[in-house]
Amino acid sequence: MAKLSQEELLEQFAELTLIELSEFVKAFEEKFDVKAAAPAAVAVVGGPAAPAEAAEEQDEFDVILESAGDKKIQVIKEVRALTSLGLKEAKDLVDGTPKPVLEKVAKDAAEKAKAALEAAGAKVTVK
Repeated sequence: MAKLSQEELLEQFAELTLIELSEFVKAFEEKFDVKAAAPAAVAVVGGPAAPAEAAEEQDEFDVILESAGDKKIQVIKEVRALTSLGLKEAKDLVDGTPKPVLEKVAKDAAEKAKAALEAAGAKVTVK
């Protein structure tokens, strides 16, 4: 087997879906007995800083699909339009509700996604 350059490997990974990439990471971890997790940030204990963080306005929201409703096919189409998921992955997400569709997005993007999914007949919450 010819050795692939870093650029060629990145091109191959770019063609994978998120689920395929996740499966690859699991297989890589098992084969090489490693953990591909980002190192945890060191938490600094700060008395007055903690309440100040709680007072800040939330700027990242999660769009959670609670149920697909009667128009499941329309909801699957909207999920595919909002994400980069393939047909099977989008169907699995819709079938496995409640599941997050989008995570840590801006408020306006979350509201647009919620409106689009609700127009398709889904029940959605934004947290």
